[in-house]
Amino acid sequence: MNQRIEDLGSISSSHPQGVAPQNHKSLPQTELENILNKLPPEAKQWAESLPWNQRRYVLSLCHLLCAASPDTQAEFLDEYTANGLIARLVENREIQQKVKDNLQKFHIQTDLTEALVRGYIRQFYVHSVQDARRKPDLFLESALRIVASTEERNNIFNYILGFELLKMIFKMSWFQHEKLYRLQRTQEEFLTTYIKPIQHAHRINQIIIPKDEKLFFARRDYFVQKPVILDKKLIELAIATFTTEVTTNFGFSIIRHPSALAFSYEEVFIGEQDLIFPN
Repeated sequence: MNQRIEDLGSISSSHPQGVAPQNHKSLPQTELENILNKLPPEAKQWAESLPWNQRRYVLSLCHLLCAASPDTQAEFLDEYTANGLIARLVENREIQQKVKDNLQKFHIQTDLTEALVRGYIRQFYVHSVQDARRKPDLFLESALRIVASTEERNNIFNYILGFELLKMIFKMSWFQHEKLYRLQRTQEEFLTTYIKPIQHAHRINQIIIPKDEKLFFARRDYFVQKPVILDKKLIELAIATFTTEVTTNFGFSIIRHPSALAFSYEEVFIGEQDLIFPN
């Protein structure tokens, strides 16, 4: 360490006599400025105004958070941000109403209460942790965007609607899956994005066990079987099967375009026409 200090000292005194160091203002933008300029103006002003002892606290927090595991980051962010996020989310009545209207449209008996939203904020962080195991550098960045941006915070509502719809499809029989995807204008895309992953999850978790798939009448038995999944298991399956991005985009597409998911409750859940035995 002493050698290093001496080296730095010799470098700082190595300017030829009569030659001044380069003017500070002519230097390119520093890394500090690069980072601070990425902050919202209010945050930048606050960070620059902190005295040294408070800057140490910020640095300590940054170090601990970046060094923590994704699970610990999720728990910290939930506890540290939930109250503030709830306060801001409830201010957006318009998107809340759109979510409520869509839940009613799809006959989903879920009340959009403050307690439910609070639970979904925590779940969003937990779900993001699952994604972070694939791309760990994106988890904290995503969480910070939610805290800083109104548009990103609205994604919590998109996520809630998308997740509730995925739960609904998880609980449908494969026969009902077929009736649902046949209603869609982009059938193959819907089948590949949502139905096949859910049916694969049914299979590998032995919720639906196809037996003698090539036998006509045997196929009918498992095809019309309604999955029996406890609530906790259902949430775990949906998180394991779909990323937060897929879930959020699903909800967003429906809020933005009401016809994005064609749906008829009577046709999917009540209709007697069995596609295995067409007239």
